[in-house]
Amino acid sequence: MLCFKYSLPSPRFLVKPSIHTPRKSATMVAAEDPESFFATAPPLREADAVAARIQEFIARNSDNAGGGGRGRPVVCVTSGGTTVPLEQRCVRYIDNFSSGHRGAASTEYFLKAGYAVIFLHRRGSCQPYCRFLPDDSFLKVLDVNEESKVQVAVSHETLVKKSIGDYSKAMECGSLLKVPFTTIFEYLQLLRMVATSVSSVGLRGMFYLAAAVSDFYVPWDSMAKHKIQSAGGPLEMRLSQVPKMLSVLRNQWAPLAFCISFKLETDSDILVQKAGTALTKYKMNIVVANLLATYKDEVIIVTNGENSTIRRCSNDEDLEEQIIRLLTQKHSKYIYGSQMGATRVQTEL
Repeated sequence: MLCFKYSLPSPRFLVKPSIHTPRKSATMVAAEDPESFFATAPPLREADAVAARIQEFIARNSDNAGGGGRGRPVVCVTSGGTTVPLEQRCVRYIDNFSSGHRGAASTEYFLKAGYAVIFLHRRGSCQPYCRFLPDDSFLKVLDVNEESKVQVAVSHETLVKKSIGDYSKAMECGSLLKVPFTTIFEYLQLLRMVATSVSSVGLRGMFYLAAAVSDFYVPWDSMAKHKIQSAGGPLEMRLSQVPKMLSVLRNQWAPLAFCISFKLETDSDILVQKAGTALTKYKMNIVVANLLATYKDEVIIVTNGENSTIRRCSNDEDLEEQIIRLLTQKHSKYIYGSQMGATRVQTEL
């Protein structure tokens, strides 16, 4: 649990963490329990329809995909940052910064590798096959010809054509499902929904958890219903710790899936140690460790065996291409090794 003080001279907060760590109340402890979190979270909109889409997507890709007698492997790629609302009728919120570029790029390479991808993404974040389009305005890729008809500008024609072609192919093949979220409440409920569905494919399931997930939040039943008024002066707000869901994902929701989490730090001296702790504590198969200053150019792949560093050779290549190539190889070995282990057990029995 964290205690913050906010000054509210304008809608943008000045966040000043207090140094003290007050004793946790029974309410705060309950808020950090996974079951309590879900029991008190606001219900997802159209939850039944979203669940049906996810289940249909997994069933379609698991059923003799491509006529080869076995389905595609299915990966859930989480991407972008979660928000923490400060009011139920939200005006203000705390945001976790993430452009979603890594998740979007990785999705493209997973699709290229033959995976079916559930892209669990923050609304408004970077999307697959749109990474190289202008950030500030899509109008830059458009032009008006002499007949007053709108067309793609010549300068972007090749790029837009390729993006449309790749995206259309993924959608026509039925191998890409996009599921949006905004708040921490939506994200964790959707992750649970996806995970319990992906569990049906067993070893062929994978989780690539690249989203920037909030560590602290305001429990829904403790939250102000309406906009917090600034007339009363400075505001003190106590935040609960978001329940650690990686262990629940690993042990309960999808115990056979191949799980990759990310560890971002600013201090290189503690990066590998923190990643190793996460690997052991949450029983991850792999932790991708990266520094804020160099995350676009270099990552460390932390496993129970030896660690390996992946570096981008030039600005023209995607680091994610190398990451996904390595992860898909390790996933294949994981499937083969688990199946061989089960075969040996059956033989001994």
